[in-house]
Amino acid sequence: MASSSPPLPPELAATAQRCRRLVSRRALMAAGVAVVPVPGLDWLTDIGILMRLLPQINEAFGLSPAQIDRLAPERRLVVYKVLSASGGLLVGKLITRDLVLRLLQIVGVRLTTQQAAKYVPLAGQAVSAALTYSALRYVCDQHIRQCAEVARQLALPAPGEPVHKL
Repeated sequence: MASSSPPLPPELAATAQRCRRLVSRRALMAAGVAVVPVPGLDWLTDIGILMRLLPQINEAFGLSPAQIDRLAPERRLVVYKVLSASGGLLVGKLITRDLVLRLLQIVGVRLTTQQAAKYVPLAGQAVSAALTYSALRYVCDQHIRQCAEVARQLALPAPGEPVHKL
């Protein structure tokens, strides 16, 4: 989001911070796997982590497909309009393996470098781990920003609040 965006309300900022902590822990785990010189293991790990993390981030902001489906029809239409205008690839979407693969292609240069670096003893494995960590953080940080901005625009209630009052 551009620096000209209004600040997030405190509850959205707190949600974003919780999501970033979760992403950091999972990215560290993926970086640990990236050190292991087994071809493809890191890619499978990255895909698996993203397929679990991205829906959790959507849900934390009240933007999972199930949460959106529970909204009143008029409100759901507004949500879908904001989602389509925001251009977020993953916000409010069912996260599939194909969608995650497309997303990883966006950061593909980093991941290709990571694969090549892995075969240089020690230093290459460290580079591979650092690239994995930074790629996952980048993808998830972008998603968190998009979810937070969409939730701010919609002023969605926290997931625990009743949605039928909208």
